Amino acid sequence: MLERLFQLNAHNTNVRTELLAGVTTFLTMAYILFVNPSILGETGMDKGAVFVATCLAAAFGSAVMGLIANYPIALAPGMGLNAFFTYTVVMGMGHTWQVALGAVFLSACLFFLLSIFKIRERIINSIPLELRSAIAAGIGLFLALIALQNAGIVAANPATMVGLGDLSSPAALLAILGFFLIIGMEALRITGAVLISILVVTGLSIALGVSEFGGVVSMPPSLAPTFMQLDIAGALDVGLISVIFAFLFVDLFDNSGTLIAVAKKAGLMRKDGHLPKMGRALIADSTAALGGSLLGTSTTTSYIESAAGVSAGGRTGLTAIVVAVLFLFALFFAPLAGSVPAFATAPALLFVAVLMASGMAEIEWSDITVAAPVVVTALAMPLTYSIATGIAFGFITWVAAKTLAGRFRELNGMLVALAIFCVIKLALF
Repeated sequence: MLERLFQLNAHNTNVRTELLAGVTTFLTMAYILFVNPSILGETGMDKGAVFVATCLAAAFGSAVMGLIANYPIALAPGMGLNAFFTYTVVMGMGHTWQVALGAVFLSACLFFLLSIFKIRERIINSIPLELRSAIAAGIGLFLALIALQNAGIVAANPATMVGLGDLSSPAALLAILGFFLIIGMEALRITGAVLISILVVTGLSIALGVSEFGGVVSMPPSLAPTFMQLDIAGALDVGLISVIFAFLFVDLFDNSGTLIAVAKKAGLMRKDGHLPKMGRALIADSTAALGGSLLGTSTTTSYIESAAGVSAGGRTGLTAIVVAVLFLFALFFAPLAGSVPAFATAPALLFVAVLMASGMAEIEWSDITVAAPVVVTALAMPLTYSIATGIAFGFITWVAAKTLAGRFRELNGMLVALAIFCVIKLALF
């Protein structure tokens, strides 16, 4: 049955290898079980319900990817998108988390339609590679600021807006230790470095009396507080159009980049650069995002951590199915997730920020019409506390720079239209 479903022999793999790959991928991305409830919980959402929604969304998304596309790629609520959900849409713009879930649902619907009608390629190809790298780097810087705030390393300052926090506090010291642990373990190629760091910092915090221990294993909490609580009507408000498109664009770029990177590493990409079953993979991703919004979590997307499983030999969707099963088992560890303080997950956010900022190395810095929009995009996200605003600034600056430099021919109609839309949105809303 497994051979018929996943074509193991054709991919030069076997059940044992796929099982090992699935476990490896799960260990590298299991940190989301602790980080996602911590971030979304700040909106007022029930953390227990968010934990369950995270497990179920990851299990559902990974299973759909494995069965439909037969790719060794796992899914879970995306980093950056959960921060945008909480700190921009809810805390920054003042919308309820129910409305934010509605925006996630609508963006997933658009993603699904774009995948079905194969419009996705045209949109992504219209955005310059450098601008895509800048968006990823900007989200990384946004996550870094949130991480430093959660750890107490950066604090509000009435004179300078931000300043140095109390580095002598237990939270700051433990967060710094956690980040150093991740860097050291990653350098030594220890699987599950981020997860190990979170557990170590949490254990030390409990032992020192800084945080409370809630237990390890129990029956899963109720999903009722978040299940089907999305407000689609509220999300259709004109002022939220840019939010819906921000969710859509970030998911498009993030997912496409992940699919290409992991598929290339797994040897699934053809010599001409074509990725077989890309359409199926995108449909799986958008379906997972739809399911996640109904369950009560931010956008579910493909995880670059899947590359760890590919390195362990994963080549088929069986790897993703193993990840899905492990996320279902994780449902019984809700008390442990509830015991993890925000400063224990801060190092994970900062580490993800490091990975996302690496795309800046691909920028052609000698071209000012490229460098200026890239820097504006990357800085606008953390400084305005909004991914959507950063994307808008990037589109506008890119079009303005190319036009004023007499290089209008380097632009395309889709990008110009997006820039005009962003100007109208910023001016009117």
